[in-house]
Amino acid sequence: MNDDFPLGLLFGLLILLICLSAFFSSSETGMMSLNRYRLSHRAGSGESRAQRVMRLLSRPDRLIGVILIGNNFVNNLAASIATIIAIHFFGDVTGPAVATTLLTIVILIFAEVTPKTYAAVKPENIAYPASLILDPLLKLLYPLVWLVNAISNGLLRVLGVKNIEGDADNLTRDELRTVVHEAGPMIPRRHQAMLVSILDLENVTVNDIMVPRHEVAGIDLDDSLEAILGQIRTSQHTRLPVFKGDINNIIGMLHLRNAARFLSRGEVTKAAIVQEAREPYFIPESTPLHTQLLNFQKQKRRIGIVVDEYGDVEGLVTLEDILEEIVGEFTTDVASQDQDIHAQDDGSHIIDGTANIRDINKSLGWQLPTDGPKTLNGLVLEHLESFPDGQVCLEIGPVRMEILEVRENLITSARCWQSVRRAVVES
Repeated sequence: MNDDFPLGLLFGLLILLICLSAFFSSSETGMMSLNRYRLSHRAGSGESRAQRVMRLLSRPDRLIGVILIGNNFVNNLAASIATIIAIHFFGDVTGPAVATTLLTIVILIFAEVTPKTYAAVKPENIAYPASLILDPLLKLLYPLVWLVNAISNGLLRVLGVKNIEGDADNLTRDELRTVVHEAGPMIPRRHQAMLVSILDLENVTVNDIMVPRHEVAGIDLDDSLEAILGQIRTSQHTRLPVFKGDINNIIGMLHLRNAARFLSRGEVTKAAIVQEAREPYFIPESTPLHTQLLNFQKQKRRIGIVVDEYGDVEGLVTLEDILEEIVGEFTTDVASQDQDIHAQDDGSHIIDGTANIRDINKSLGWQLPTDGPKTLNGLVLEHLESFPDGQVCLEIGPVRMEILEVRENLITSARCWQSVRRAVVES
């Protein structure tokens, strides 16, 4: 037998089979470790090798079948050749045991651990070249692959697996948020914040970002004509709600660009103001921001009146308010936010009771609860369950508060600071 198969040839075949085993092992790991979204993008861009890999991955049962058929074939053949070589050197008794031991170590190191680790770290370096061989090999061995898959898929159906084709790998919203955060320098930090804000639009309603009714600047037709004209000339807003007596009785929305029409006339009347006002656009307070953004676009509106379930006006919201939730503050309204929060030398902040909790969280990086009251006053009253008498101290999450002033059943100001111990633990 040794004359028919020289030892040099047997050693050469054994090394070749170990290399083939390493190829099949690394191909399996490389194919399964590919970033499917990057692969899909490249395939959609017309990259032929990515399209070839996508075609192989579309039926993972066939891909794994051809890889394992090849891997098992070369491993079994390598074991037979190693046994022949070992018998030549160690005899019929100890040769098979020596061959099994040495071949196991060699295959484990050179055909399993090392190539699979490299393929897991750099899958594209393995998967793309390997597809050049696996694709025609699958066509060549298709009858055998089909037979093996038919048996294995039948067993899988018994175990409850019905769909054998590759899944679309759809991401949930939380998973997509994780992908954005883990993008690192590939996506600038500001762009990451914008993408996450878009994902969060569904969890925020117009009631969370609206201008509350007591802060709404509007035209009351019960005021004198001189007061109304003075308000129009000095207004910092481009659109003003027009109402009569009470803001719940809104007649329309006046764009100050249209106000030039009656201001240019010699005589201005309240009827002329009403005539230039556009019909008001009402929004339920529970409308999610992503829905309202589409509604603004569909209705060709930039401002809406927020009403509760009884039809009473709660405030107003603008298209700019929603955009600021995505891109951050970019209007002059940030100045009003600064007036509600006053930084102190000791690191604390004196905050007005009417300050919006979400604005506080965004400005100071805190995590005060936003699923209940919308203002600091409402949050404190909910926590205390009564109106405070004097300077009461309390702690809500990691934030400690000292009530400084209460006026007419309203907390007008409080000193707030984040607990150092809890902040360290959370960080």
